[in-house]
Amino acid sequence: MSAAHRRITLTGSVVGAAVVALDGTVLTVVQPTLQKDLHASFAQVRWTSTGYLIAVAGLLVLAGRLGDRYGHRRLFAVGMLGFGATSAGIGLASGIGMVIVLRVAQGAFGALLQPATLGMLRAAFPPDRLGMPIALRTSAIGLAAATGPLLGGALAVHQGWRAAFFLNVPPALLIGLLVLAVREPAPQVAAPAGQRPPARLDLPGAGLLAFTVGGLVYALAGVSGDGGAGSSATGLAVAAVTGLLFAGRQRSARDPLVPPGVLASPALVPGLGVLVAASAALYGSLFPGVYHLQDVLGLDPLRCALVALPGPVAMVLAAPLSVLPARRYGPRRTVVGAMLLLALGDLLLSRLGAESGTTPICIAFLMVGAGFGTVMVVATDVVVRQAPERHAGVVGGLQQTAMNIGPALGVAAATALLTVGTPGATASAATSGSREALIHAVPPTLSVLAAVAVAGALSARGLPGRTPVTPRGRTVRVRR
Repeated sequence: MSAAHRRITLTGSVVGAAVVALDGTVLTVVQPTLQKDLHASFAQVRWTSTGYLIAVAGLLVLAGRLGDRYGHRRLFAVGMLGFGATSAGIGLASGIGMVIVLRVAQGAFGALLQPATLGMLRAAFPPDRLGMPIALRTSAIGLAAATGPLLGGALAVHQGWRAAFFLNVPPALLIGLLVLAVREPAPQVAAPAGQRPPARLDLPGAGLLAFTVGGLVYALAGVSGDGGAGSSATGLAVAAVTGLLFAGRQRSARDPLVPPGVLASPALVPGLGVLVAASAALYGSLFPGVYHLQDVLGLDPLRCALVALPGPVAMVLAAPLSVLPARRYGPRRTVVGAMLLLALGDLLLSRLGAESGTTPICIAFLMVGAGFGTVMVVATDVVVRQAPERHAGVVGGLQQTAMNIGPALGVAAATALLTVGTPGATASAATSGSREALIHAVPPTLSVLAAVAVAGALSARGLPGRTPVTPRGRTVRVRR
């Protein structure tokens, strides 16, 4: 592959990941303003996030499989164009119902482009050179997380929340059209000797997986919502039944959605587990943190974004720097240390009070961002690098599924804990401007999320250790 092709691939992957991150961070900051302007309930506002997560998480693996079969660049272009169009639609929406519908559609387009950002990198770069491209992609996500709240907060204050959603429309449409205009060689997926290439997609398996993941996200949303235990039980029942059917389908299908070779990597499950825990701890802490900064400390969206800015800045810096300790100490030690740093940041945030100064809050967000940035680069590199190139899209889909399940789990846990710690016994009471409720409920919520990060550090023990460098003519034994 030519150097020019690699540069185009890297640019597309970086911009695509940044656009998705920009949209998510803007939504987080403007949610309180959106809720007041559209006269929406807390449950409705939560579904602007939950609906997106159900759509994107349920379709990611199928989208990765489509990329493996028809070309990651083509799927990426369609996803980017659709993502930009739905973002514009959200900015023009007349009510909360239309916002929710468009967020679900946006999730479907996001499912097309997200695995492709990793699949394109895996196809363009050899495994031993994947670390830095993934680090640049992660830095772009962190940069979007840093600038998104600032731009979104400024627009929310001066122009209204609608203007914030137009931020990612120009880059999404521009990069989508650019990538679509570049001719790509048809994907050539080599079949094992003596076997034919896959004749068809496993659409029944894809449907079962979509219902499994969607049911799980719905159950997590029900735990924290006003719908009670009924919606959670329904979601869990659907996820359990369809999950068992999906497992049986993968064992019996001639062309399974998740090929057996993908699951052969011993680092796949620990790597995905770490990504789930890290994203749950990060997004779970951001959810109550934003409401605390705005409703307890009285900060407007722009000042709230400035206080949280050290987090994404640390993520931007930690992403490329994490490549060096991963090479020297190995992925296992690097990720364990980063997860513990993330946990310490959440513990520091748990000490938030009504009179909290901005300095300790900034330090806490810095620790959380540095830990998450390091984990995301190193764990993703391990998961993607060990995947066969012909299955890069499926593995990218699994990685992105973990990165979407984690936030859903974190936000659900945070709002459920806020409910327990709120005298009114509803999540709405804890996030509808009740200052006293937030003062009592936020600290224990963040302490539990710190424990989630510690659990992720334990999962990281399954990642590979340091790869020894063996001089020529000598054999070095490394104790693991």
